[in-house]
Amino acid sequence: MVKPQGALKLVIFDWSGTTVDFGSFAPVAAFVQTFHSAGIEVSVAEARRPMGIHKKEHLRAMLRSPEIAQRWLVTHGRPWSEADVDRLYEVVTPRQLESLDQHSGLTPGLLECLATLRQRGLKVGGTTGYFRAAALRVQEAARIQGYIPDLSVCADEVPRGRPAPWMIYRVMEGLDVYPPSAVVKVGDTLVDIAEGRNAGVWSLGIVDSSSEMGCTQQELAALPREELSARRQAIAGRFLQAGAHGVVETLARLPALLDHIEHAMEQGEKP
Repeated sequence: MVKPQGALKLVIFDWSGTTVDFGSFAPVAAFVQTFHSAGIEVSVAEARRPMGIHKKEHLRAMLRSPEIAQRWLVTHGRPWSEADVDRLYEVVTPRQLESLDQHSGLTPGLLECLATLRQRGLKVGGTTGYFRAAALRVQEAARIQGYIPDLSVCADEVPRGRPAPWMIYRVMEGLDVYPPSAVVKVGDTLVDIAEGRNAGVWSLGIVDSSSEMGCTQQELAALPREELSARRQAIAGRFLQAGAHGVVETLARLPALLDHIEHAMEQGEKP
């Protein structure tokens, strides 16, 4: 039986690094390979830095990096241009789709968390920086594994992707949920936090599966306890500094944090 709805009505999850693709590897591989095809070597860290925004904006953000811009200038004998962005986008698109097929597993604890949210009467939505074809592919892979949000919106479907709030507002409109204080956004990047804050909703960060952590499940499990603790603390600190209202290590801990938020709302607090 569904319990009576509390103050919260909707939880909106990010996709890669939050609900699927532990460590957010699908986007990284595609960008590293795409720049390599253009004669530019980029590191995993450089590819991760703009994570969460629309993939075309991701390319621009990487090219605006002084280090990568200099490599482009040396390799091609001229600064990068918008025509280069268009060409790189044409290359990264199919690579992204191929990479998704290899990195589409659900984040551990997602289905259990989802069952708890449903029991509480909460609606579930999604937002992503993926372009439409990639968004549809990851949604289909998740559906087969049992994760079916009520509505998901991608960056191609709004005037501007993250950190603009339009995807969140589109989900709220589509599910007929308001005010923003009844909504929680959960994501694994700093731009996810900014998206939630700009929408005026509760904005939460997830640590262990995040692009910020950047580890596979096996790599995370192999980290020495002190190093794991230090990395978790550093990532949580970055989320909070970016404006997160709270941070959880895993999705298993999300319901308890939602309880805390609803208690704060009872005391008159708002996002």
